[in-house]
Amino acid sequence: MTREEKAIIIDDLAAKLSESPFFYLTDSSSLTVESINKFRRMCFERGVEFRVVKNTLLQQAMQRVDATAYEGLYDSLKGSTSVMFADQGNVPAKLLKEFRRSFDKPVLKAAYIDSAIYTGDNQLDALVAVKSKYELIGDLVGLLQSPAKNVVSALQSGGGKIAGIVKTLQERSN
Repeated sequence: MTREEKAIIIDDLAAKLSESPFFYLTDSSSLTVESINKFRRMCFERGVEFRVVKNTLLQQAMQRVDATAYEGLYDSLKGSTSVMFADQGNVPAKLLKEFRRSFDKPVLKAAYIDSAIYTGDNQLDALVAVKSKYELIGDLVGLLQSPAKNVVSALQSGGGKIAGIVKTLQERSN
């Protein structure tokens, strides 16, 4: 690989890292061609970009974007490394969990979720539980609507009772 080719790859990775607040580092070595193609297909269907990268090029791209933010990931850049870029923090974790019902790999090396670093395959369950931005907004809207619904419901039921009492009193006075 020439220097120019390496520079293009580093630039491309740096652009992707600066665009994506969520990415996972995995080890997909020893997967067969058939199984890795199945995994790539699953990634594509869920909007996750999957790339096999050279560790040194990825580290140089990380250093170009923000050396201190990714410092905790450098130790994970050993052996075979694949990167999974996503728009939501928990989608790659759910994908890995689902795929590993049938296969032993890919193994989670590390994850970068909105400036938080998770290292080790034992973090996969915690990453599955991370809520996406849209899930958090939905929860917040639900919490905000709940008291308003209770007030409206009380007013509607109370209004019916008051109208019933007024009608009864009117009938008695006639």
